[in-house]
Amino acid sequence: MSKTATINMRINESQRSLLNKAAEALGVDRSTFILSVACKKAHEVLLDQRIFQLDDAKFKAFESALDAPVSNEKLSKLLGSQSPWEN
Repeated sequence: MSKTATINMRINESQRSLLNKAAEALGVDRSTFILSVACKKAHEVLLDQRIFQLDDAKFKAFESALDAPVSNEKLSKLLGSQSPWEN
């Protein structure tokens, strides 16, 4: 894919140094690092913003599906076990 769009920004020297060090640690140039991290964060933000809009009947069906007993033995065992951070 051809890159034709640009993004310009002003940053202070300490921010530039931090970005340079992080990019160097990953073995990529600063632009590649910034674009990669920014796109990853953008995807996270957009995925967190998903909203379910259901009418009453569909919401009740959705709620029922969530409340229904788990019929998968392995999943039941997993959901019934204590989380590692709860030990």
